Amino acid sequence: MRELGGYIEFEHYHGAMLHEEGVALNCGRNGLAYLIEAKGIRRMALPYFNCDTVAAVCRRMGVTIRYYHSGADFLPEDVVLEPGEWLYLVNYYGQIGNQQIARLQAHYGRLIVDNAQAYFAESVDGVPTIYTCRKFFGVADGAFVMTDARLGHELPRDESYQRMGFLLGRFERTASEFYKDYVANNTFFDNEPVKRMSKLTTNLLRGLDYDAIRRRREENFAYLGQRFHKQNELSLVCSPGPFMYPLLLRGGRELRKQLQAQKIYIPTLWPDVFDICQPEDREYDWAANILPLPVDQRYDVEDMKGLMDAVEEAMELIS
Repeated sequence: MRELGGYIEFEHYHGAMLHEEGVALNCGRNGLAYLIEAKGIRRMALPYFNCDTVAAVCRRMGVTIRYYHSGADFLPEDVVLEPGEWLYLVNYYGQIGNQQIARLQAHYGRLIVDNAQAYFAESVDGVPTIYTCRKFFGVADGAFVMTDARLGHELPRDESYQRMGFLLGRFERTASEFYKDYVANNTFFDNEPVKRMSKLTTNLLRGLDYDAIRRRREENFAYLGQRFHKQNELSLVCSPGPFMYPLLLRGGRELRKQLQAQKIYIPTLWPDVFDICQPEDREYDWAANILPLPVDQRYDVEDMKGLMDAVEEAMELIS
């Protein structure tokens, strides 16, 4: 018999989740591990401009990897797949549309799309696609994998309650106070096995207003785009519910320092690139000089105005 009475726990939400028809797992990197096992993948071509955790998953799963360069349009450049090899495509900032993905699938046949930066983009039929929840929403974990492949064994269910502290702390205090806990949560998944999404994360995702979140992100992205399109060295489209606004400028590293002094935290995506690329490589330039500016649902146009003013002030200081 279930427990009756006692204190009340978190409320139970009943809304629909985006991508709930997919396989709900504990984290994005384990979405890749799931596909590797379910599809029997043994060789993978990865982009240089990527997080090292993807390569780490492949190595852990015994997958042979090699790297390829991306063009200015973020698409693979001169890649010829070897027999049995799969192409791993990162949808950077949601800038790769579904028509392009469909063409790549028709050309390569063995394609995996990483939509960690494109949560609101629909998947293309027949293309295995990975979505990561915690890059877009206030949850500690969670991922969806769109695939027709299924494992032949039952997965244990994850539990999230012990990893919620940094989220609850930031809700009432500042990000800097709980940054170490945030980093620890990211590191936690390095060796975590594939599990089903936790009940807590599932419940939180059912309580979100996805339409409102998408609109707010698109409005903020569009506002930054109007102000920075002349300075930005990237040619961008506003993807559905965009991840961030990628502003490519010279002096990105110094600009980050100037902005951090104003409590504006702009991440470097991804520092591992500096170890595997040369300074003359496009990916090295992207990692050093793209400023991923926040456009998420916490902010409105007034916040974007303040952000733009801070960026322009920082540009003047380093010029």
